[in-house]
Amino acid sequence: MTLGWSQHLIMLPVLLPLACGTLLISLNESRHQLKFFISLASVISLLAIAIALVSLTDSGQWPRGIGVYLAANWAAPFGIALMVDRLAAVMLLLAATIAAAALLYSMQRWSRIGVHFHSLFQFLLMGINGAFLTHDLFNLFVFFEVMLAASYGLLLHGYNATRLRAGIQYIAINLVASLLFLIGVALIYASAGTLNMADLAGRLPGITGDELVLLKTGVAVLAIAFLVKSAMWPLGFWLPATYAAASPPVAALLVMMTKVGAYVILRVWLLVFSDEAGAAAGFGFNVLLLGGMATIAFGAAGMLATEAPGRLAGYAAIVSSGILLAVIGYGQASLISAGLYYLLGSTLALAAFMLLLELIQRISSSRAEMLALTMEAFAIEETPEEPVGVGIPAAVAVLGLSFAGCALVIAGLPPLSGFVAKFGLFHAMLNPDAPNASVTPVTWVLMALIVLSGWAAIIAMLRFGVRTFWAAGDIKPPRLPATEVAPIGLLLVLCVALTVQAAPVLAYLQRASDDLHRPGQYIERVLSQPAVPGVQQAKEAP
Repeated sequence: MTLGWSQHLIMLPVLLPLACGTLLISLNESRHQLKFFISLASVISLLAIAIALVSLTDSGQWPRGIGVYLAANWAAPFGIALMVDRLAAVMLLLAATIAAAALLYSMQRWSRIGVHFHSLFQFLLMGINGAFLTHDLFNLFVFFEVMLAASYGLLLHGYNATRLRAGIQYIAINLVASLLFLIGVALIYASAGTLNMADLAGRLPGITGDELVLLKTGVAVLAIAFLVKSAMWPLGFWLPATYAAASPPVAALLVMMTKVGAYVILRVWLLVFSDEAGAAAGFGFNVLLLGGMATIAFGAAGMLATEAPGRLAGYAAIVSSGILLAVIGYGQASLISAGLYYLLGSTLALAAFMLLLELIQRISSSRAEMLALTMEAFAIEETPEEPVGVGIPAAVAVLGLSFAGCALVIAGLPPLSGFVAKFGLFHAMLNPDAPNASVTPVTWVLMALIVLSGWAAIIAMLRFGVRTFWAAGDIKPPRLPATEVAPIGLLLVLCVALTVQAAPVLAYLQRASDDLHRPGQYIERVLSQPAVPGVQQAKEAP
């Protein structure tokens, strides 16, 4: 038995950015064009690899659509197992897409400010991809730390006083979260004797008494670390200031990093605390549901209260995260596919919005903004003496249309993917999976929060758009390089494609959801993956 090329493909999303980032460290910063093209080649390769993995997981190439790679040829649960299924593959594709857009946007300016931008960029991708692929909690901690360490440097890249203050807060909070992560992992290992997710799920039904209490304590501590990254209320207070301070390409990557926390919670909770988990079945789902609902309310209030565009985007990301957490905690299988569809569309739109904000700020001045606020406060109407037509410069038109596209998806208005996603969520909640089940008051409250958050987004976006494009007086058309406009256009085109191809995308995500709700096949597939014979191995695990 030998490993086929498809199994080696599972390792490449981790190895490729690691090798590329290491290579780029040795290149002098004066050779910025060479460094950019090497980094771009790596990201495009990751995009191609992700597309191949999406195809492989959905084509019957691997048993049950799950590919397993045993690092160092140690069989699970003793060795490091990397696993890719439909969900992991589509998350890799989403990460590579946003990375490509962010990197292309950084070409004109941001990659040249400071040092080692491209190396940190690649190491961040390594951590994100590793978190999607690993099936071991300790290695998840390792990849989280790689991701966070790289994000520290990127957040401070091209630093100023605001960025430095936000960066110190971000670093301090994540260091505490990392400590909690490690404590949680230690408690889980002490109670269960394993950190392999499949092995942990298999052993959990037999764990009782004090060991079960210790395991639940460890999982609760571990969850805090995940929920800090997912920005669940009240743990997400750091996010708006961080988004507002980060450079545009880094802010787009931070949007993706927030979804890493939601992905890990989805993966761990549906695998470990499924209906087959015995006494621990359903542990923590109510907390996720209530916490997600509180997060939606907090994010909606923040969007209405803030005047800063960067913080507006941060609160919109909090609303998105809250909806995902509530969907996971709701505990209904048919809701997950619509939640995943919402994850894809909202992440693409928020990343595009983070890139767009800098371009929009080029057409506004502090004087014009102050005038618009004053006229609004005193209800002053400006009416021209004679109605005249005013031509809209092409650059301003592009920015306006891009802003409208982002606003439609973020607010969940028709006809784009945000509306399709929310319609799918409501349809699933009003049609429970269990026979003869009724719609509960919690369902109505969650639906009302989602609707109200959409209204809040509409009001906040309209207010920002009116002040920027209509009430700002004479607008000087900004210079828009193609390398900065194209990434935003790409992300918005993908939002449109998600809408047009909603049926096949939702069908794929439904298959991914079905896999998540069959934990037995994960356990069997990971633990039964044989090591390659002929390689010297110990007879027994240490």
